[in-house]
Amino acid sequence: MAKATGTASPRERYRSQVRAEIKERAWEQIADAGASALSLNAIAKRMGMSGPALYRYFGSRDELITELIRDAYRGLADTVDAAAKDGAGLPELGHTLRRWALDDPHRYLLIFGTPVPGYHAPDDVTTISSEIMSALLDASAKLPDDSPRSPGPLDSPAPSGPSSSPEQDFEQHIDAHRQWAGDHPATPAELHRALSFWTRVHGVLSLELAGHFTGMGFDPATLFEAELAALLRR
Repeated sequence: MAKATGTASPRERYRSQVRAEIKERAWEQIADAGASALSLNAIAKRMGMSGPALYRYFGSRDELITELIRDAYRGLADTVDAAAKDGAGLPELGHTLRRWALDDPHRYLLIFGTPVPGYHAPDDVTTISSEIMSALLDASAKLPDDSPRSPGPLDSPAPSGPSSSPEQDFEQHIDAHRQWAGDHPATPAELHRALSFWTRVHGVLSLELAGHFTGMGFDPATLFEAELAALLRR
């Protein structure tokens, strides 16, 4: 009898289970010594396998790292997408990112921490990460427009000199270099807001997860909240 379409054979199920266990052991190794120390032979030893046997499931260390990075980005993209579909704005998305990072810091640091020496992620990883940025751009577009207004009668005279500000100059720059935003129809101000959100949120999270706030005596959650408020306040 022919195998039903979409039904995995026992061999395929076994292969999937072994690959999942290999990745689980890899995450344990990353937690202990970092991604740069990842060793397929060490994982094989812990699983009671020979090195050549494990290489039938992952052909190289880089192939395994790529799979881990894909899983991490996919998990984050799905988490952000679910929050966005529930109506989360930029502040809520910031807290969503922080919760995801704190729940699994090793996954966060693998994709946003120090690059693994000699490793280069494939293009499809960038495609997954662009889903996250698209959600941030959508949320940015829902905020009030912060374009410069015309001066009123009580305003001080404009200073002499260049008419544009550094913020306006940067918005013109990123509007001309917006490949990172894909085909999203965001305005230059929205691009700026989303990019500022991205860099500041990840800056605080990276410092927190790397332990740089340890011993400073303040609550990182309070700092994160203040940074979000400052970022969104005009």
